[in-house]
Amino acid sequence: MADSVHIVCPHCHSTNRVPTNKLGADGKCGKCHNTLLTGKPIELNQANFNKHINASDLPVIVDFWAPWCGPCKMMAPTFEQAALELKGKAILAKVNTEAEQMLASQFNIRSIPTVAMFKSGQEINRSAGAMDLNSLTQWAQTQI
Repeated sequence: MADSVHIVCPHCHSTNRVPTNKLGADGKCGKCHNTLLTGKPIELNQANFNKHINASDLPVIVDFWAPWCGPCKMMAPTFEQAALELKGKAILAKVNTEAEQMLASQFNIRSIPTVAMFKSGQEINRSAGAMDLNSLTQWAQTQI
């Protein structure tokens, strides 16, 4: 792994360079001074999606969901817990497909929840359907 990685701030969306040996620490954004790796999923939308997917050196795992979807609601706490468990290894994010229909269409989301992993701006894998914590973290770790 490189000596440092680029991480996009979940608060102000500026790109920060973080030494790899500091990924487990609660590093601060150089611009807004908020915590970079919060251990919580970040909300992505049309305006900030490409910045997070393309500028982050860590894999970005995106949960495409909708507020009316029962399985999505059931998986939400699991996704939150996975964000904490994978902190420093991957960034977990959520896209509300009801509010962000253009993104859902762009990525050909046909069923929800759909979880997709992006590395270097490219989708490398996806899984449709709700997952439990063990399945989600194992799926993620095989791709990281």
